[in-house]
Amino acid sequence: MTPLIEVRNLKIGFPCGGVENTVVHGIDLTIHRGETVALVGESGSGKSVTARSLIGLAGLTAAVSADRFDVAGANVLSFREADWRRLRQQEIGFVLQDALVSLDPLRRIARQLSDATGRRKLFARTPPGFDGRALLQSVGIPDPDRRLQQYPHQLSGGLRQRALIATAIARNPSLLIADEPTTALDATVQKQILDLLAQRRDAGHTLLLISHDLAVVSRLANRVLVMNEGRIVEEGPTDELLRNPRHPYTRQLLDAVPSAGSKGFRLSAAVSPPVGNGAGAVPASAAARLPLPARTVHAGNHVLSVRNLVKHYGGGDSAPVVNDVSFDLSAGEALGIVGESGSGKTTVAKMVLGLVDPDEGAVFIDGQLWSNVAESVRRPRRSIMQLIAQDAFSSFDPRYTVEKIVGESLDVAGLYGPERRGRVVEVLEAVRLSGDFLSRYPRELSGGQRQRVAIARAFAPRPRLLIADEPVSALDVSVQAQVLDLLAELQAASGTSLLFISHDLGVVHHLTDRVLVMKDGRIVESGDVAQVFSAPRHGYTRALIDAVPALA
Repeated sequence: MTPLIEVRNLKIGFPCGGVENTVVHGIDLTIHRGETVALVGESGSGKSVTARSLIGLAGLTAAVSADRFDVAGANVLSFREADWRRLRQQEIGFVLQDALVSLDPLRRIARQLSDATGRRKLFARTPPGFDGRALLQSVGIPDPDRRLQQYPHQLSGGLRQRALIATAIARNPSLLIADEPTTALDATVQKQILDLLAQRRDAGHTLLLISHDLAVVSRLANRVLVMNEGRIVEEGPTDELLRNPRHPYTRQLLDAVPSAGSKGFRLSAAVSPPVGNGAGAVPASAAARLPLPARTVHAGNHVLSVRNLVKHYGGGDSAPVVNDVSFDLSAGEALGIVGESGSGKTTVAKMVLGLVDPDEGAVFIDGQLWSNVAESVRRPRRSIMQLIAQDAFSSFDPRYTVEKIVGESLDVAGLYGPERRGRVVEVLEAVRLSGDFLSRYPRELSGGQRQRVAIARAFAPRPRLLIADEPVSALDVSVQAQVLDLLAELQAASGTSLLFISHDLGVVHHLTDRVLVMKDGRIVESGDVAQVFSAPRHGYTRALIDAVPALA
């Protein structure tokens, strides 16, 4: 049978100023009908631009060449824009990572679905043959009649992603390309999307999955291609490749996945075993990892105490977003908070930071009241705590250099002049950034470098308490590993207490000592992280754990 995709020696570059700037270096790609193929690798490896080249969207300045480039039986090397548009309409559906950005915010879901079918006539309200209700039902959206009349911002993250998939499959395309379709989604929402994609796979549809999440790939793909710096470094059946990786880069990706087995060991410094089957070849394992420095936890010495917090939004008659939450955090301890979006995790963090005050209950720092007091009382003590936000880029002033970004956290510590610059250099070196970065701007940094700057800014005033709100959820697995190792090292060296908020159970298991599980504003389970995740008592905790995809 003729493959649906047949590409040989594909090269993609972005010429600029006479320089070729090649990002994809002569790769081969074959996808048969009914097959699910995954492209995995870090940001910048060439995954997404390779996928976009299959639909003629590599970019206006992209130079695409190949010895052979067949899509759905057509040689696309001579395609013009009209040909590409016809191919996209008839043969290929595309699902992007961020549904809120991909969907039109000014159009109702019904209109976007009807546009996707291509059956809308000018000024027609309902195109002939359009059945939006059936489309939404096919992707598992409940109450489809109501959802059809809603706008994207009125849907939850999971429903938005399902609606985006519905627009992509509206014409029953021969190939569905899903580019990081579950990144940054909660475990239960991620499971829903993966179940949906698995249903299409089992029904014989063809899928190209772009992901850095090897557990997601393990669940869906028949075959995996590993990309690094624009080249395919390894390829094979999913089970075989993940169980017995041959290339050091593939092993590095697998070693970087946080889990119960990685606890206490570095994720980004596993010793790369020799390649081959000779006497010197050894499997990658926790035994080959370097241990993390041990932390000292001063049990009973509570840096943070939270008592019976309650918070409403929209008036006292509304349901509380945080309801009777209490916990303590000891000096040097790492405490995780997990739960779905809307469970109240971030609202708890905001009350701990003093950004919002609770309607009931209280927050104490070092035994002193912190909540519901004047900011003039809190401000002299602000340096005791710092925040690492999810999106470092958005938390930086784009007009500031790295030196100024890190240095601004020292305002509350009253550090200025040469001492201030010396401290900035010191913390940058601690996060493995040289003095060359002092004069750089956020736009000149990679995602991993930005997160390192955010960590340096947080540790600069020597806080006793660090709040990290989803700090690695949007990072590649290898960059995530570096950031998690860095957090663990700096926390051990400084004795800082860590409140770590995440929806990623593997990350929380790897990094924290205890965990709180939140649902609908309440803590439904808490305890030692290993005990809670190995023997959960609450049904919701079990559902969260069951929803997490695992490596085959």
